[in-house]
Parts: sequence; C-alpha cells; structure tokens
Amino acid sequence: MAILQSINIGQPRPIAAKSAMTGIYKEPIPEEVEIEITKDGLTGDAIIDRKHHGGVDQAIYVYFADDYDHWTEALERDIAPGTFGENLTIGGVEGREVAIGDRFEIDEVLLEVTSHRTPCSVFAARMGSPAWVKQFFKAGRPGAYCRVLKPGHIRTGEPVIYVPFEGDRITVRQLLALEGERDIEPELMERVLKTPVHYKMRAEFEEKLARLF
Repeated sequence: MAILQSINIGQPRPIAAKSAMTGIYKEPIPEEVEIEITKDGLTGDAIIDRKHHGGVDQAIYVYFADDYDHWTEALERDIAPGTFGENLTIGGVEGREVAIGDRFEIDEVLLEVTSHRTPCSVFAARMGSPAWVKQFFKAGRPGAYCRVLKPGHIRTGEPVIYVPFEGDRITVRQLLALEGERDIEPELMERVLKTPVHYKMRAEFEEKLARLF
C-alpha cells in the first residue's frame, strides 16, 4: 500500500546567486500535526514565484520515495524529504510511471495529476550544482503537480489510495521529455488533450494543433 511519508512546508528564504526569495526550502512537519489542503495548496506553505509555481492546476507538488532512492544512489548521499521542494512525499508508487489523470486519495483529500515538474535555475541553486537541470532532465524523474479535487486535512503516515487514470496514459516522464521540442507529433498532442492535463499545456497544444489544421 502507498503511504504519505512526509508533508513538507517552506517559508520564504534567500537563495545563493539569486536576488529574490524562494519557497523551495521545505521541511517535514511533525507526524502528529494535521495540515489543511485547500484548492490553492498547503495552508502555511510559501509560494513566491506565482508565475511559475502554484495555481489551481499545480496546487500540490508530489515527489516519490522510489525517485529519492534513485537520487540517493546517484548523488551518493542521503536526501531528506522536502529537498526537491515537494509538498508531499509518497512511498509505494513508481514515480516515473505516474500519468496525467492519476489520482491520490489521502483521507478526505483527493488529488489529480496535471503535469510534470520542469527543473529551473532556482532548483539548481538549491541543489548546489549548475549541472543539476540537465541531470534532472536526463533522469526522467520529475515528480507530479496536482490539482486538488477535494480539500481537507491530512497527517504524515496516512495511507494513500492510488487510482491510475483509466484513459490513455501519458506519463510525467513522457511530458518532461517533450520540454524544448518544437515538432511534437500531432497524434501525441491529441492524446495529451484527452487527459485532464494542466490548463497551460492544454492551451499550448490546442494552439499548435489549430495552426496545423
């Protein structure tokens, strides 16, 4: 069974080589503390750059324990939950195979996967490596942004019911691989549009297809 291994909350902090503040530094909260999830995300969690983070279609960022296992081996060091700036760390789910439309039910809360995470320079600075963006892309382990279908309260250690999307599966790994691609196959874009994908990607693909036909 999948399990909620960690709930992670960040406060505004400066970051090396950047003039602005960031909310990427997230720390696990104590297991006994109950946290509210609203349509906008975790109550009390800092979202600084609202152009690229937050919003209803990426209210919650989820990363997976098996992906952390990969990075622990690849980087040859232990990595604490929250290091990648995720709100929730979930164990018992194969992160690379999570697809758009998959759902996570945690007590009264229901989340739906909308998109992958795109690595950026702030993430690279957080990891202390200029090569991090390329390394993250190459690994194909982006985690998943989610919209909140049902808000509520959760605690660390609660079971997670993982419900795979019943339609055509487009994984977060596949979407990450499309970053920077100009000539995406129309058939693939049409497949993506049949999923509950992030509204920004939906608008982008609809515009591209309209120009083609």
